[in-house]
Amino acid sequence: MEAVRLVPCADYGPGCREALRAACGDLSWVTPGMTVGIKVNLVAGAPPEKAVTTHPALVAALTELLTERGAKVLVGDSPGGLFTPAFLQRVYRLSGYDAVERAGAVLNLDCAIKETDFPAGAVLHRFAYTAWLDSCDALVNFCKLKTHGMLGMTGAVKNMFGAVPGAMKPEYHFRFPDRLDFAKMLTDLQWYFRPRLHLVDAVTAMEGNGPTAGHPRQVGLLLGAEDPFALDDVCAKVLGLCDVATQQAARELNRLPAYAVTGGDPADYRPADFVLPPQGSTLFRTVLPGKAGEAFGRIAQAALSPRPVLTGNMCVSCGRCAGICPAKAITMEKKRPHIHRRTCIRCFCCQEFCPAGALKAQRTPLARLLSSL
Repeated sequence: MEAVRLVPCADYGPGCREALRAACGDLSWVTPGMTVGIKVNLVAGAPPEKAVTTHPALVAALTELLTERGAKVLVGDSPGGLFTPAFLQRVYRLSGYDAVERAGAVLNLDCAIKETDFPAGAVLHRFAYTAWLDSCDALVNFCKLKTHGMLGMTGAVKNMFGAVPGAMKPEYHFRFPDRLDFAKMLTDLQWYFRPRLHLVDAVTAMEGNGPTAGHPRQVGLLLGAEDPFALDDVCAKVLGLCDVATQQAARELNRLPAYAVTGGDPADYRPADFVLPPQGSTLFRTVLPGKAGEAFGRIAQAALSPRPVLTGNMCVSCGRCAGICPAKAITMEKKRPHIHRRTCIRCFCCQEFCPAGALKAQRTPLARLLSSL
C-alpha cells in the first residue's frame, strides 16, 4: 500500500529543512555520483511571496539533503513561453532561485527537445519533451499546491506538464480540448516519466484565481509520496475539492492505488473558507444511460462548465491572451480581448498567463441558476 506523508511546516525558515526531510521519507535510493533532477513549478517566474512557484527555500533544502548523500542536483522546468536559456535565466532570477544555486544545485539551461513514442499511453502516444530530463538518473517532482481554473487543482500530476516545452504547451491544449482527455494526457506523462519521489509545497498555497493570479493562503503543510495520484488525492482533501479532473482520470484509468496517510487527517489541515475555483455541475452527468447519456453529458458540460471571463478594469491591453490561445478564440478589439465562445476550448491558458490577473474562471449563468434552486 502506498504511503502519503503529511508534515506540518509553519514557514520557509530554517525549520523547513527537517520538515522536508520527513516528507521525503526514505532517501536510501540516493547514491553517491548519481544525478537527481528536481522538476519544480516555475510557470513564468514570480517572487516567492506570490505563492506561484515552488519556494526556493524548500528546493535549496532538498538540494542540501541530496548533495549530503553524494548526489549531483539539477533543477529545472519549462515555463510557459519561450524555451531558451535567456528566458529560463530570467525566470530563475524572478523566482529567487539564486538561493538554490548557492545550495549546490545546477539550474538547467539545456533547451534541447526530444520526441518519443509512448504506445502504453491512454491518450498520449507521441509527444515532445525537454531533453534535460534524460540526463537525470532519478527525478523528484516538487510542485506547488494551487487552485486551477481548468482542472480544479494543480499538484503533483499537473506539474509534469512542465516536461512539455513551453511554446508547445498550447498545442497540447488544442490536441486535448476535452477537460478529461487533457487530464488523461497528464496522467500519461506521469506514467512515462515515473519520478522517484513527489513533494508538495503547501506551506503557503494559492486560493481563488489560480494558478497564477490567485491569493497566497497559509496551509502550513508539506506532503510527500512515491505515488503522484495518491498524493494528489490527499491534496484535494486538504483543499476540500471534490472535482479534480486529474483524479477523475486516474480513477477511470485505474491508476489511483490504495494508500495510507501518516501525519493526521487531511481535512484537519483545511484552511477555513478556502476560496475554491468555480467547479462544473455534476447534476446531469448520470441522468441517461449509454450513448444518449454520453451525448447529454457533453452538452450539459458545455453549458455548465466554468469559462474564462474578462473582469473589472485590470486589463492592460497587452494582447498576451490572444497570442497564447491555442484555439485562436481571442481577438483584440478596441485594445480589449474578445473571447469567441463557440471557438473557446476552455483550456484557461489565457487566465493562467494573463500578467494582470484580468481573466478569471467564472461559472456560467445557467450553472449559477441551477445551484440556487
